[in-house]
Amino acid sequence: MTEAAGVPFDPAILDRDGFIYDTDPAARAVVVARRHGQDVAIRYLAAAQRAFYAENRDITTPQVLGELASDLGLDPAAFLAAWAADDAKQETWGDYALSQRAGVTGFPTLVGGPNDQGVYGVVTRGYASGDQVMGVIRSWISSIAA
Repeated sequence: MTEAAGVPFDPAILDRDGFIYDTDPAARAVVVARRHGQDVAIRYLAAAQRAFYAENRDITTPQVLGELASDLGLDPAAFLAAWAADDAKQETWGDYALSQRAGVTGFPTLVGGPNDQGVYGVVTRGYASGDQVMGVIRSWISSIAA
């Protein structure tokens, strides 16, 4: 995993008794972080991935999600209140629906678009090297420019 993705991975996260990896809490946290700007959302996502994969922290818990928000300078109590609210849940489900319409059927998936007709294109499903991804993107751009 470390070699393929280029990021540290602590496999001990998978050894927790009764642990269920539910991505919804962290996804919803990224949605709430996005309300503070795209750059904050990207930094939050990176912090959540690092916390889970490299630091063996349980990002399905409000405590850890609040700590990550605090690390980015956000008020953890306000962040968690927004995270627990129904509108954050609805916004997150809206993102899931958008992903589904874009052709995402599993992770990782890289999607480009939308084009001027509102259509998304799947660049890759599953792991692909940077060279493979760039080849698909170049081909896609060439077909659009033609």
